[in-house]
This record gives sequence, C-alpha cells and structure tokens, in this order.
Amino acid sequence: MKVALVTGGSRGIGRACSVKLAEQGYYVLINYQSNETEAQNTLQMVREKGGDGEIIKFNVADQEQVETAIKNWQDAHAGEYIEVLVNNAGIRRDQIMVFMTNEEWRSVIDITVNGFLYVTRALLTPMLRKKFGRIVNMVSLSGLKGLPGQTNYSLAKGGIIAATKALAQEVARKGVTVNGVAPGFIRTDMTKDLDEAELKKQIPANRFGEPEEVAATVAFLCSKEAGYITGQTISVNGGLYT
Repeated sequence: MKVALVTGGSRGIGRACSVKLAEQGYYVLINYQSNETEAQNTLQMVREKGGDGEIIKFNVADQEQVETAIKNWQDAHAGEYIEVLVNNAGIRRDQIMVFMTNEEWRSVIDITVNGFLYVTRALLTPMLRKKFGRIVNMVSLSGLKGLPGQTNYSLAKGGIIAATKALAQEVARKGVTVNGVAPGFIRTDMTKDLDEAELKKQIPANRFGEPEEVAATVAFLCSKEAGYITGQTISVNGGLYT
C-alpha cells in the first residue's frame, strides 16, 4: 500500500492534492483540524476517483497531537509507512506590521513553521529506513517575493523555502526528496476575500490559477520520475513572478 499524508487536506489546494494523489494510486490520509464535514467530503471525492483513504485529525502546530496521531496510525498499520508527505496546512493573518498583534504573528509561524517541523520529523525515520520518500512543502509567492501586509506569512513561507533546501541535502542519499511548490493567486477559500478582477490584471496569464493546477505539480514531485529533483521550489503563478 502506497500511503500519502496531506496536511490541511480538507479544502482548497489540500483537497486537490488529496484527489490527485489518489488518482496516482495512493491511499491518502486527509488531515484536518476542525472541519470534519469538509474532510469527509474530500474523502468521498477520493473514493469517487477510485481511490481510498481516511481522515486523520490533528493540529499541526501541536507537537503532542501530531506525534500521537501518527504513532497511532503507524501502530495500527504494521509494515506500512507514509512515503509521501504534503505539508499544506497554513493560514493567513494579514496586517501591516505596525498594527500586527503578537497572536497574528505567532499563529502563522506556529502552523507553517512549527507544523513543518513536527509532521516532517515524525515521518522522516521510516522514509530513511525504506530509502524512499517524497516531501513537498506548500510555500507561496509571498515567500519568494514578499508581499505587503504579509510580513508574518512571508517570513513563514520564506523560512520553509530555506528549510526545504537544507533538508533536501540531509536526506538525498537515502532516496528522499524535498521540494517546494509556490502558488501565486489560486482560486480557493483563502483568496476569496481578494479582488480577483483587479489582481488578475497583474498576472500575465490574466487569471487566477485553479487548485488542480497546483496539485498536478505536487503529484509530479511525488512520483518516482522526479527522483533527481530535490531542494527546488517550483512556482505556479501564471507568470506573475519569475
């Protein structure tokens, strides 16, 4: 059984990644924190594609929840291991820095940066022992370019881009690749508050992207054919930033 874990897999890009990986034959663990209904909807979509999986609840920013949930799954599936990890969970708390609260700062860092640490660390040892693993980190245009009103988000995503490069060098000899995917403006719940009509004027492709376009890139990086690609961040942004 090929197993993939997608954090924040209940909606948006995470949902699209879950469905796409199921199409590639993965048994998908769909992580969610609170919205079980949407997680179940994602699981239903996975099954409609002929795949299978299960939902798995934990807050990526809570080390104890992460480690307990993953250990419980591993104990219940002796002989199996999670060979693909998509670190997708994340939030925005946009605010110009002069008015940004400590909570707006910390919540973004906790979920994106600490979540990356807790989940990835919990899955690395089996990948290294089996000498095969794929880790894809969902980063952002904001982490490459920096965007006003997103100093917290830009810091978090830029930090994950740097960590992607470092971790890739640590684990490459064991057949584990680590890459990032940096979406631009993608039509999801996270961007529904943005002025799409105005923003698309800045995009050479003249449109927002779709979650499935990001998921296709993630799926390729998770494939065996992508085994010589590691430490890279691939932009999916319609030419907005090159």
